[in-house]
Amino acid sequence: MKWTGKLIGALLGFVVSGGRLLGALIGAFIGHQFDRGLAKGEAEAGFGGTRFSGAERQAVFFETTFLVMGRLAKADGRVSEEEIQAARAIMHRMQLRPEAVRQAIVYFNQGKQSGTDIDEAVRKLRRACGRQPALVQAFLEIQLEIAMSHGGISAEERGLLWRVADILGVGRVQLAQLEALFRAQRSFGQGRGFASSQADELAQAYEALGIETVATDKEVKTAYRRLMNEHHPDKLVAKGLPDSMMEVAKERTREIRAAYEVIKARRGIK
Repeated sequence: MKWTGKLIGALLGFVVSGGRLLGALIGAFIGHQFDRGLAKGEAEAGFGGTRFSGAERQAVFFETTFLVMGRLAKADGRVSEEEIQAARAIMHRMQLRPEAVRQAIVYFNQGKQSGTDIDEAVRKLRRACGRQPALVQAFLEIQLEIAMSHGGISAEERGLLWRVADILGVGRVQLAQLEALFRAQRSFGQGRGFASSQADELAQAYEALGIETVATDKEVKTAYRRLMNEHHPDKLVAKGLPDSMMEVAKERTREIRAAYEVIKARRGIK
């Protein structure tokens, strides 16, 4: 139970009312309403309730990742070969042990079943992530990789992504920004060395850092450091990302670093 609002409210009510008991009681009541609202807000944001250990948080992240991957793959009615290959590629990059691969496949197949409560699984993930938005972002990036594996994102897949993001406290505008940045980083990483010109590669590099070509050197450095901090594998693991997913995070940092090096070389940034 929270008492901060009650105590402060009672004190203020007592002072404002000139030392009257009634004023203190009214203040305490108002403070009680504040405490209730605060507690409710924390619960809805996943900050209250069950405490998760690091191992528990990693287990929840791992399970929910593959459950939602399975549901996304089946969202449009059938699981394509591209989606299966994308899921396998993620497992391969995670360097999972055989038993972990089997468990990931179990979760993936469970996610495909309409009877599996995906929403509740995502709500549990939000509670587990708590005040770690970087984990939520990492989770959504993995789901975007699956959704984009066959080229575009279908209406059914986008609807599911919106719902999952909403449960995680991420709005559609924020998700769209994350998707645009993810697409740019992925495009840069896949197209590096195959760009039709140096100008095209440079343009892709700016997009990968989420900045305009007219950005100052300081803004370039700031964008680079922010993205590297958000995707730093060791920091993500410390916050609850499973060790097995470190390689996925490393791949993203390699793409970000490569984009920065292209811009750095062109501008002569020290």
